[in-house]
Amino acid sequence: MAQRYDTLVVGGGMAGLPLALRAARHGDVAFVERETLGGTCLNRGCIPTKTMIASAAVAHQVRRAGEFGVRVGTPEVDLGAVVDRKDQIVESIRSGAYRTVEGADNVTFYQAQGEFVGPRRLRVGDTELEADRIFLVVGTRTAIPPIDGLQTVPYLTSRTMLDVREIPDHLVVIGGGYVGCEFAQMFRRFGSRVTVVQRAARLLSAEDPEISAAVATGFGADGIDVLLGRECVAVAGDAGEIRVICADGTEVLASHTLLAAGRMPNTDQLGLEHLGVELGADGFVAVDDGLQTAVENVWALGDIRGGPMFTHTARDDADVVYRTVFRGQPRSTAGRVVAHAVFVDPEVAAVGLTEQAARQQGHDVVIGRQDFAGVVKARAIGDTQGLIKFVADAGTDCILGCHIAGSDAANLIHEVVIAMVIGATYRDLAQAIHVHPTLAEGVNAAAGGVHRETGAEVPAGAQPPTARGARAVADL
Repeated sequence: MAQRYDTLVVGGGMAGLPLALRAARHGDVAFVERETLGGTCLNRGCIPTKTMIASAAVAHQVRRAGEFGVRVGTPEVDLGAVVDRKDQIVESIRSGAYRTVEGADNVTFYQAQGEFVGPRRLRVGDTELEADRIFLVVGTRTAIPPIDGLQTVPYLTSRTMLDVREIPDHLVVIGGGYVGCEFAQMFRRFGSRVTVVQRAARLLSAEDPEISAAVATGFGADGIDVLLGRECVAVAGDAGEIRVICADGTEVLASHTLLAAGRMPNTDQLGLEHLGVELGADGFVAVDDGLQTAVENVWALGDIRGGPMFTHTARDDADVVYRTVFRGQPRSTAGRVVAHAVFVDPEVAAVGLTEQAARQQGHDVVIGRQDFAGVVKARAIGDTQGLIKFVADAGTDCILGCHIAGSDAANLIHEVVIAMVIGATYRDLAQAIHVHPTLAEGVNAAAGGVHRETGAEVPAGAQPPTARGARAVADL
């Protein structure tokens, strides 16, 4: 006989964990996680990678010490110690999550693989669970591309790369998206020779082209070799001597290879056909704006629903569902303002539409731009790579998007996020007094410099907004 619960939450990541705890205020909850609490973000993604990136940044800054008039020796990176520090930080957070779950009333935690065996029945080991409400929050994993030789040639993924304790001699990263770029620069600054093989025509191909270019410049300064427009089709050799072979005949000899060519949803081993949930060709689950599937009282949250796949959107998914289902406060994911960041140097952050996307949607686009080289604080801290770029609508002054490559971009973008949420225009940001000297003055200057691009068509009778602000900061 099956164990009966009011709610079943499958997946203990950054959406499933808070949802299970909050749902327990409204009845008995079965909470299932096949690995460890915290999901990809805590155990294999955001927290461990940013912890190790911080170590790489320290090594890089030590190498630059002479630029600031400070004399030090050449840094020696103890990668084992870096990994130990990462593990300690992750464990301290993860252990807190376990204590919270263990102390929660009305939550029964099952740490095991679950598989649906009936319309509302999940088998976990020798136990079967039934529930009135079911929430699927199982996340994604590294996609393994169809590259000949992977069956016999050793390779690393974003998961296993975190536990490497010796600095690779030559790391070849297959994929130039956010995962590949973060690991590439991290290990270059640890001391590896690094080559990135990117199928697309530029790094971070989903970003604004000017942002991609700024990152490529930063990679060049770090001595990272980047092969663009090259598709890896085969690998050969043994550990320490791996040949990475591209479709155009290019070959690179590597000591280690990292696969960073995308992610796939963990929906293929859940038995969702028994639940009645249909998957798209890509394995993701289709949901409406309230995150409900086509099956009554079954919801899908986080990365498996496709769309923006970030920890912050997963957390918001949990809040949308909790308030809608349990509190009678209907919420929706429609129209939400979602920013993202890539923790490379120059750091990348963006929200809203790129210039190209805005034009394709029919907007009469005006652009504001400020180079970090013209921001006094950036000069003072010796971090002048990159730019801030606003994309706005000429008719309404509404901010359509903002794209930053530069120091502290992931924090700076929130000024624009708040503006977009409350409906403030780029003119409002331009007129707001900013503390001097700060990096945020660059946001102020970019907004103040919004104007129609040279050569862009101006509708009859219209005048481009006055450009101001950008020159003022650059000329200081």
